[in-house]
Amino acid sequence: MRTPNLDALAAEGVRFARHYAQAAPCAPGRAALYTGTYQMNNRVVANGTPLDWGLDNVARLGLRAGYHPVMWGYTDQGADIRRIDDPNDPRLRNWEGVLPGFEELLCLDERHAPWLEWLRSLGYDATDPDVMLDTEHERPAEHSVTQFLTDHFLSWLDEQDGPWFAHTSYIRPHPPYDAAGHYATMYDPADCPPPLPVPADRHPVHDTLLQVEWTAAPTEPIDIAHLRAQYYGMITEVDHHMGRIWQALKDRGDWENTIVVVTADHGEQLCDQGLVQKAGFFESSYHIIGMVRDPRHPEGFGSVVDHFTENVDIMPTLCEAIGMPVPLQCDGLPLTPFLRGERPTRWRTEAHWEWDWRDILIQMEEHPWPWDRKLERSNLAVVRNDTHAYVQFGNGDWLCFDLATDPTWQTRVTDATVVLPLAQQMLVWRQTHLDRQLTGTLVRRTGVAGRTPDPVIG
Repeated sequence: MRTPNLDALAAEGVRFARHYAQAAPCAPGRAALYTGTYQMNNRVVANGTPLDWGLDNVARLGLRAGYHPVMWGYTDQGADIRRIDDPNDPRLRNWEGVLPGFEELLCLDERHAPWLEWLRSLGYDATDPDVMLDTEHERPAEHSVTQFLTDHFLSWLDEQDGPWFAHTSYIRPHPPYDAAGHYATMYDPADCPPPLPVPADRHPVHDTLLQVEWTAAPTEPIDIAHLRAQYYGMITEVDHHMGRIWQALKDRGDWENTIVVVTADHGEQLCDQGLVQKAGFFESSYHIIGMVRDPRHPEGFGSVVDHFTENVDIMPTLCEAIGMPVPLQCDGLPLTPFLRGERPTRWRTEAHWEWDWRDILIQMEEHPWPWDRKLERSNLAVVRNDTHAYVQFGNGDWLCFDLATDPTWQTRVTDATVVLPLAQQMLVWRQTHLDRQLTGTLVRRTGVAGRTPDPVIG
């Protein structure tokens, strides 16, 4: 796979080799990224779950620091319906809302309306966004949705003459698996490595995913190889356009005055374990890219961090980068020591992620409150350390995998001396990250002692 611009960024910044998203699919993964909180705290469990208005986020952070946060693409954060009185409010019918605090300069949600309008102006019969995404290989790469977003960002950048705070959110690489123009033929399917195999011994959740149309991977080797080649092509195209952004910053003289963060909301199974897209408990859905370049810390340039880092660390990192306090809500830690080339003495020894599938059940059946708690049991959480991964299901099931001897997630462990400490580690993780907004504060006759809670966002 060829990613010359990301390679260059890694050489001039810090690459986090074991960086993880905290949830899937898009909205849950982004909620953790944008708020610095685990899913068990932000409770965005599906595409369409409203984001609690009271949660702080990276855009509001930018506003407090005096910036005007802007974004291109999408943020997939549903509006808090408790704050909407008008039954005709369009936000009640669109889960792909904008994260509070951002001004959306280009909306490229699943409707892709601006891109389709531009394609029609070029003479294409562009009415169905799914069809246009699924046929990007038929058109020049210069007409792709990735090119479209980048061109809009660069046009805006040319007009800036002061500090700015921007989020470019690319849909690619993403299903449908169809790379644009010449990127569709850039990789020979015969050269693509095979995916991780489907385990013979599977959990019922895995078996179910293998039967679902949108998560079941193709089974023919030629189709698998083609799919992976298209995905690699999409990655290289996005890399090319990131390179355009890097170069524009250099041409403007801004490269040494701009903090760059590259990450993703989730991973992609890419036929590993017989699955596509992002779901379940396997690492392929959550192990993601993580890169940060802070020009004030050249001492860290070119370093590769092998500690476990997470997307909940991004908001605290941005806080320190722009001189703002880290909100108490944040579950993550600032990556600043790594950017300085240091290795902190106190750091996590594992990664965590969660997946919730109640959205499927909500659409299928009724769950009368308060006696029916089936929805609250339709989830899982994973803790992954250097040697093992432990999966706890909401209904009490569990799995444990030996990753030291078998990184393909096929070798299960049942030895209690291994499993019990991992289960206890997960319990401690959850207890450590209970809501702390007011718990570090005490009201006494002499006044308020302890930590000052974050202001109420209303």
